[in-house]
Amino acid sequence: MTRRLGYILLLTMAILAWRLLPAKSPHLMANDCRSCHLVQGEITPSNASRLLASQEKLCKDCHPKAMTASHPTGFSPGRSLPADFPLDWKGELTCSTCHSVHDERAGLMRTSLRGRDYCQSCHESAFFDAMADGGTTLVSSGHLVPDLATLVEAGTIDDFSFQCMTCHADEQGSLAVSINAAGVINHSSGGSNHPVGSDYQQVSLGGGYKPVSLLPGYIALPQGRLSCVSCHIAYGDTHGKLVSSNDGSQLCFSCHDL
Repeated sequence: MTRRLGYILLLTMAILAWRLLPAKSPHLMANDCRSCHLVQGEITPSNASRLLASQEKLCKDCHPKAMTASHPTGFSPGRSLPADFPLDWKGELTCSTCHSVHDERAGLMRTSLRGRDYCQSCHESAFFDAMADGGTTLVSSGHLVPDLATLVEAGTIDDFSFQCMTCHADEQGSLAVSINAAGVINHSSGGSNHPVGSDYQQVSLGGGYKPVSLLPGYIALPQGRLSCVSCHIAYGDTHGKLVSSNDGSQLCFSCHDL
């Protein structure tokens, strides 16, 4: 418990330090506009929506980990959002729905709200109350912190699994999860025990596994390593749900070639 409190303290200090950085222009203001915009001649509000690729692809070029466990994007929300949160020309929610990509504010969020208040600009309280953890995992940030393990000595566990364990190691009942010295996750719910933190490419060389190139898109391998988010949805209203049905061991066979 003491070690976990230390982890949380370090993370809190890092977040506070980031938030207290002086305001500056950290984003796209100094970049060549045509690195994103597909426009001949002058770029104007009427033609700026023509991009070289989707916003997810363009943002991921600089933020390669951002899409691994984050608020879903690239879809139509099927309802109107507040004016502060614009959809793209296709009516889809994108990175720039929440982030103002041409802005002078550090952080680049669309409004000054943060945490649950920011989320409830679009989502009702009942949306989070219906979740097993009351939305705690989601409302702290639109993205799980991908570099938490760089703040502490986390052994061989991958960054995302480490963050999962900071909460689930102290959970009770079916939500309780533990990890042993070999990096094997044990689920109190009766789910399959499974190692995390291993380099998938290296493990697959021993046989019995599909090559990385043949893995389905829903299998995430942060830093190329097996992770909690390889099997579980980390960000969404179905937090913790398997990324695919495991009927007939379907999810297991996504990686295992037996």
